[in-house]
Amino acid sequence: MSDPADRDVEATVAAVCLRVLLGVRLVLAVVAGGVGLIAGAEVPSALVVAALSSVAQLTFVTRWLPGTGRRAAFLAVDVAVLLGVLALDRGGPAYFAYAASCAAFAGVLLGFRAAPLWAAQLLQGYVVCTMAVPPSELLTAPQSAMATAVPLTGLVAAAACRIRLRRRLRSAAEIDAVQRSAAALERARLARELHDSVAKTVRGMSLAALALPRSVGGQPQLARQLADAISAGAAAAERETRALLSGLRLDAPDEDFRRTLEGLCRVWSAESGIPAELDMPPLDPPVPVRYELARILHESLTNVARHARARRVLVLVRRQDRTLLLVVRDDGYGFAVPSDLAVLQARNHHGIVGMGERTRAIGGRFEVVSEPGRGTIVTARVPL
Repeated sequence: MSDPADRDVEATVAAVCLRVLLGVRLVLAVVAGGVGLIAGAEVPSALVVAALSSVAQLTFVTRWLPGTGRRAAFLAVDVAVLLGVLALDRGGPAYFAYAASCAAFAGVLLGFRAAPLWAAQLLQGYVVCTMAVPPSELLTAPQSAMATAVPLTGLVAAAACRIRLRRRLRSAAEIDAVQRSAAALERARLARELHDSVAKTVRGMSLAALALPRSVGGQPQLARQLADAISAGAAAAERETRALLSGLRLDAPDEDFRRTLEGLCRVWSAESGIPAELDMPPLDPPVPVRYELARILHESLTNVARHARARRVLVLVRRQDRTLLLVVRDDGYGFAVPSDLAVLQARNHHGIVGMGERTRAIGGRFEVVSEPGRGTIVTARVPL
């Protein structure tokens, strides 16, 4: 699985299946030992080893299993314990029961790639049968049936684990689709409310302010100045509101993220006359991340159109392990970047400060690299 989210689900399913199998093996070993004690027989050492190893492995699975290397270590230890049980039990039922559980663990951790191990266990089981059973009784001996059942147990465990994994992945996909739809509906609702209330209210303020001079008789010049100030402020507020509405519509969660950014770059290029090239593989980040990255890209392109006088813009989006990288590079005039980006806010350069705040809001890091005459590189790194 290439997607880290899918790998996390797969690791969770494997851990759950292993805990169930280990619990069953531990219970069987304890019950078999208890029955032996009640019957007055000595508890076989193989059962004690099986019970102790199950407890240790259960602790290991609960705390440290998910890594691939740790899975190999788990199987290696289990195979080693299996050889110990074989030495103690000499091909008895305890050995075959432990071998079946070992094959099931391999099926859970490796899937059907565990076939070589199952084949080796099957061969080992038949060798044990030839040592414990006379040749004339080999075909009818219960040990032969138990040896055949070992790889079959692994196959069943692998199939059951795969079915459970597919169900979990399907459920995760359905939940993600519901979240995307809910986010889209909420943004649409917020956009409608802003349009129906804030924008209209601000426009009404502007019209009322324009009519103010006609209603003030004592100081018409002062009234006109106040009206102009109110009208200008209302017009600015209306522009900001419309910009907010446009920002809310930048990303549609049910749309492919690459297509969203391509559309954003295409519209900006058509309006600014500056070519913008997007270099991005297919990616599907979480809804909050994709929304903020779309806003950051939009603000960055807006800054290029306003200040950079660039001839070309390159937008790069990449996944690096559990981090998503957004880079916007232009070949414009550039500028001297202060050590503290908050200084830019005092100079009325709110765009860069806002991009940094958006990046930090989703747990990321924001960086601006620029020099006069050498263009600007805006970088946002956000965790997934």
